[in-house]
Amino acid sequence: IGHAVFGLRGRRPRSAVSEGARGMGNEMMGLYEAIDRRRDVRAEFTGAPIDEASLERVLRAAHAAPSVGLSQPWDFVVIEDLAVRRPFHEHVQAERHVFAASLAGPLAARFTNIKIEGILESTLSIVVTYDPSRGAPSVLGRHAIADAGLYSVCLAIENLWLAATAEGMGVGWVSFYREEFVSELVGLPPGVRPVAWLCLGPVTHLEAVPDLERHDWRTRLPLSAVLHRDHW
Repeated sequence: IGHAVFGLRGRRPRSAVSEGARGMGNEMMGLYEAIDRRRDVRAEFTGAPIDEASLERVLRAAHAAPSVGLSQPWDFVVIEDLAVRRPFHEHVQAERHVFAASLAGPLAARFTNIKIEGILESTLSIVVTYDPSRGAPSVLGRHAIADAGLYSVCLAIENLWLAATAEGMGVGWVSFYREEFVSELVGLPPGVRPVAWLCLGPVTHLEAVPDLERHDWRTRLPLSAVLHRDHW
């Protein structure tokens, strides 16, 4: 992020995102390094303040994501208030118990040691939402694939994640929640879905090995295990 290389037909015009990072030089890590270093952060948040310019760059990166029919069906709810984060934290802990009750044996023991969120430790949270009515009814490219708008929101989330990593921050995606609870908690309009609750903030470090691998929950597959050519 910051210094992209484009094809021989010319350089891409600077966007609001690249303008924001202009002049930062080597302080901003490259795209492939950000992809490699990105982690789903839980225990490493420091709670330190986030520079406003840095936060704006991260949000601009998210908003620069591609979207079906240029619908940009996302919104970003930035949450700093602990009066909002605490009840969400309690809700997530309840859902953790629900999932834990479904486990048995070694898997249950492993899950006991896995931290699933950094809601109160992180500096702030961002709820990323999906509004299927934006650009409707004629969203170009969505008529045959109804979920294309949802995929667009996920692209915005990935942009946000990589930009935050490049800025030296961590992101943790919390998925132990019921959509109806979050919708009511943050006052989402009818029809707007909460796709992700993201914890964001400075970190002590980013782990070299992802948490779930370190806790022997899952092992990352090699590219060769999921690569197909021409047919499955």
